[in-house]
Amino acid sequence: MSPHGHVNASESGSDPVIDALARAATVQLRASDEQGGACWGTGFFVAPGRLLTCAHVLAPHLRGAIDRVFWVAGSEVNGGEPLPARLDAWLLDGPARPEVRVPVEQDLALVRLLDAAVEHECVWLTDRTDYPGGRGVVQGYHPDTADPGSRRAVRWKATVRINGFDDDHGLRFRPEAEFPKGGSGSPVLDAHTGAVVGLLKSRRVGKDGGTAIAATALRRFGARYQQLMADHDRWHGQSPKITGHNWIERQHQLPGSGIHTGGDQWSPRDRREALSQLAAMTAPDGIRPVAALARKARGDIPPPPGQLPPYTWRDGHGLLYEAGQPVAAIAALHYLQLVAEYERLRGGDPTALVGWVAQRLQEVPRIVHTVVTQATLPPALRHVPAPLGQRPAVARYPRVGDGRAVVVVELEPVIDARAPRFYWRIRVDDGHGVDEPLHEEQHGDGVPPERLIQRLRTPLAEIFATVDAPGAPAPLEVALPADRFDTAVHRWQLTEMARLHYPAQVGVRRTVVLRDISRRGDPDERWRQRWEALERAGTPTAHRTPPVRQVPRARHFDALAPSAVPVLCRPVGSGVGRRAIGLALTAGYGIALWHTDGHPEYGCTETCDRFHDGAALLLAQAGDAHELPERLRRLRDDISGSRNSRHWAEGAAMLYDDPGRPLPADEGDPLDSP
Repeated sequence: MSPHGHVNASESGSDPVIDALARAATVQLRASDEQGGACWGTGFFVAPGRLLTCAHVLAPHLRGAIDRVFWVAGSEVNGGEPLPARLDAWLLDGPARPEVRVPVEQDLALVRLLDAAVEHECVWLTDRTDYPGGRGVVQGYHPDTADPGSRRAVRWKATVRINGFDDDHGLRFRPEAEFPKGGSGSPVLDAHTGAVVGLLKSRRVGKDGGTAIAATALRRFGARYQQLMADHDRWHGQSPKITGHNWIERQHQLPGSGIHTGGDQWSPRDRREALSQLAAMTAPDGIRPVAALARKARGDIPPPPGQLPPYTWRDGHGLLYEAGQPVAAIAALHYLQLVAEYERLRGGDPTALVGWVAQRLQEVPRIVHTVVTQATLPPALRHVPAPLGQRPAVARYPRVGDGRAVVVVELEPVIDARAPRFYWRIRVDDGHGVDEPLHEEQHGDGVPPERLIQRLRTPLAEIFATVDAPGAPAPLEVALPADRFDTAVHRWQLTEMARLHYPAQVGVRRTVVLRDISRRGDPDERWRQRWEALERAGTPTAHRTPPVRQVPRARHFDALAPSAVPVLCRPVGSGVGRRAIGLALTAGYGIALWHTDGHPEYGCTETCDRFHDGAALLLAQAGDAHELPERLRRLRDDISGSRNSRHWAEGAAMLYDDPGRPLPADEGDPLDSP
């Protein structure tokens, strides 16, 4: 024991009681006796009836039979008798192949017991978002290699030291621990804090050391992650609190819990109760409210660098650490009170949370009570979407001065490249005239069109996490040259994880429109006048462009009514469509609608008529032009739900180019391929 009563885990490896609790929650995964009964690897319980393991442990056995029932067995679960289980979800993007290494960020699988009534131990998963480091313990099962024909699984345990990190979710061990073949999926315990921080992924062939997947990768399960962690925290909140034979009471004695000399310190017991209370709150509407409330609780000081975006109220609590130690109790209580205020604003009932905060506040010096008792939400979170039945029929597109942000992607073609390639930059237009790009690639060979989405995924996800308002994802504008307007941006998949219960295509969840990259800087007078006339006209009207059996001419656009919106039933990247959209842009039109998926070679057909009829109805239902992007998004949402790939709007693209918010002028020289 240390002079402060702490278990000296750095010398002993880890606390023996926590070791035993982790062992009780750990099981082997294997085929049933009828299927050979061989051990596949290790998993461990993280919530009632649910286990975590590596996807690559299960994938070879579930190919072609993803709903196959298999067994989990542990010496301290169900009296040692195996239990039937099935894959609940995994992060694999497509089928796993034995010869291809599964990326760290995809190598997680959740398993569910078929009998939910079985009682078992659950590990304590860390709530911290920073990287763990230092000494740890890994334990699990591996096949009995001494007897290749045996179905027996062998327990194993190793002391490790985490000394490196790979990107967001990879951990590396120093080459001083030997891992057995078949041990993947075993929990990695941080001896300093007494929390599980990851699971073993791989060993180094013929060498000591290996790699692990950080527990933070669980966040990639999206909505499942929120529910899983709520169940985890509720289970631990109901576990024994006096006997000492549970995770929290033992963690209280470890160095990573801080030194608790009074009520102004935040202890593991406080954390357990707080997370249990937070599990009862309505899940947050995205990352923004969690990050904003955690930052305010920290005195408006950003969390230390290197933190991952927080998806749950629990993750926000995980931002309340400094140099690996919990912050003072007043900061944690402030955060909880802010969450309660946000819950109340959304129509929820945070009575239990508020009551516990008030009770715990009595142990904190009275001089700082007002920080909690007078907590107010940040201005950006004081308005949340009204209940569904009270919301406006259609959200109007952001305009100058209304305080709503728009994410803008600019794709500039590389001059003199042998094949089409682009430089890119991403900005946020929040109405404050700040034009500095947040991410960009303006050098090298550029990016070919087919690789753009892979290059843009990560920066866009980061920016959306920052600017999306609760229940209101920020629109995405993509500025392109007119001859690339047939790029079906609304079909981009900004996440490779359709299994997260989010629509895969970006144009389903958020409004997506195109802009003309050549319209930089101050708008010309025709563009401004045409836009203002359309705003005054009210309901927009569809104009078939070009007229049936005619070629497009400038007079077709110059003489149209102020309410007219050009509609083309053909692509606009070349031929008749390219000439038509070019004339429309020259005539000052800021809104147009067209079909990106081809056109019959010998004139229009019934498919074209359906497109024009659908577009005319879409426009006629709008109160004004500013409703059009959201109305088109709703159609895409309906199409996604019905999986109707032949709907007239499935391939539709929309130009929405507001001269009141022009793209910033490009002060640089033309971009040349090196």
